[in-house]
Amino acid sequence: MLLLAVYVLCSKKFELTWQGFSSESFCFILAYLKLAMPSAAMVCLEYWAFEILVLLAGLMPNSELTTSLIAMCENTETIAYMITYGLSAAASTRVSNEFGAGNLEKAKSAMAVTLKLSVLLTLIVVLTLAFFHNIWAGFFSNNPEIIKEFASLTPLLAISITFDSIPGVLSGVARGGGWQHLAMYANLATFYFIGMPIAGLLGFKFNLHARGLWIGLICGLFAQNCILLLITLCKNWRTKMDIPVVNRGKEAQVETHYFI
Repeated sequence: MLLLAVYVLCSKKFELTWQGFSSESFCFILAYLKLAMPSAAMVCLEYWAFEILVLLAGLMPNSELTTSLIAMCENTETIAYMITYGLSAAASTRVSNEFGAGNLEKAKSAMAVTLKLSVLLTLIVVLTLAFFHNIWAGFFSNNPEIIKEFASLTPLLAISITFDSIPGVLSGVARGGGWQHLAMYANLATFYFIGMPIAGLLGFKFNLHARGLWIGLICGLFAQNCILLLITLCKNWRTKMDIPVVNRGKEAQVETHYFI
């Protein structure tokens, strides 16, 4: 943080970007929070769903084994998701910049390129996991039973990682386009009204245990894919937003930006 602060203060590139703290910096806090809060809720709702699976695993008969398997799967998926999350941040920035500049086709192109790259890198991760799952499980535990059970869960884990690669990028596109609230509702509906109930039903009622919990998560991820794709494809209309721009020593001007 300190190095970045020194860079911004000393670099000539930012002479006109930031000229110090002033009361003007507080003018748009509410507008910012309207975007920031749904974004935070969107991310938290998805992460909490994975944590709930660990809690449910602890309520099962062989809780030590089940909790270990779900925790291993969750950590594996989180590590794989870091690739998608990085691309999501890049897509969010690029798409929002292109929207602001009025380059709608370039925004679509950036989204398409990021999606393809995310899926490609995810497939590499999945193939690596398929061939070396025993080695990977050995990093978590030296218990032969856990390693054997993790091998049986690997196909389901590969499916969930693949499904997670698409909404991760689309969530970034939603942030860049100002559709955070729609993505937040999508995550709430898919994970907590579809994924978690199915996970509980399969895990406890049908005694599928760890497999049932993870299948429920896959159902939630599949539904999330469908809804976020639908939101992205249906957002082909333009909305106009007037953004006040404050110039020091001059009257405030208004710039009109068009968003897809």
